[in-house]
Order: sequence, then structure tokens, then C-alpha cells
Amino acid sequence: MRDLRMRLRELRDREEGAATAEYAITIMAAVGFAGLLVVIMKSDQVRGLLTDLVQNALSYGG
Repeated sequence: MRDLRMRLRELRDREEGAATAEYAITIMAAVGFAGLLVVIMKSDQVRGLLTDLVQNALSYGG
């Protein structure tokens, strides 16, 4: 019984692969966010707002 408890404790305390899983989750979140940005940027309304914003910023100094 003691061996079983020790073995279970060892298995619980092992964190092999944890960093890889965290990287995978982060990459998946970044890909999802990038996809959302692509969808938003394809919108004519958003594109117009951004174009106006850049034009106003560039013409402000002149």
C-alpha cells in the first residue's frame, strides 16, 4: 500500500510536458485572435475608420 501511495505521489508531482501544453494553448489562442483580426479587418466599415484615422493623423501636422 505504501508503494502505491508513493507511486501515485510521484505521478501527481511530475510536470513533464506541462510547458509544451502551455505553449500549445498560447499558440492556439494567438491563432484564434489573429483569425478574429482578419475577419474584422475585412470589414469595409472598419477599414474606412482606420483609413480615416491614419489620414487625420498624417494631415494633423501639416
